[in-house]
Amino acid sequence: MSRAFVKENDDQATELPERPQSPHPNLVTPHGLELLREQEAALEEQRGKLLADAHLLDKEQLLVVERDLRYVQERLVRAVVVDFEAQPQDAVDFGAVVETVDENDVKRHFQIVGEDEADPNADKLSWVSPIAQALKDAKVGDTVVWKRPVGNLELEVTGISYPKG
Repeated sequence: MSRAFVKENDDQATELPERPQSPHPNLVTPHGLELLREQEAALEEQRGKLLADAHLLDKEQLLVVERDLRYVQERLVRAVVVDFEAQPQDAVDFGAVVETVDENDVKRHFQIVGEDEADPNADKLSWVSPIAQALKDAKVGDTVVWKRPVGNLELEVTGISYPKG
């Protein structure tokens, strides 16, 4: 008989696959490190609440929380905090706040951050994104080509700064 037709014991928890870790170094901003620590604390608190109420224990939810906690803890172990002061202040690199204008006169403003901190809606782009890779090492006045699925776009770097402290 196929395993698909066998009822699982309610006491047995279904295994969840681990969340895959990025193959890239886990570069983080100081704020990105803080966010990971907050996420770890929230998951630990959630795990504690689930375990505290043993008679209502949602084993599936506990598995998800524990898996996510392992993922975040591994991200913290692999975290490399980048010192903005050590970055080349006149070139685009990790942590840079970049201002560009494209060939259609569209202006963009964003910060290059770690993968976990990236949020395009908040103008925070991952350092491994195509636009960040295209801009790496560019200086004010340089023009780079951003290779996009919808077509290449030329960007001119109009400003570079790094957060303080």
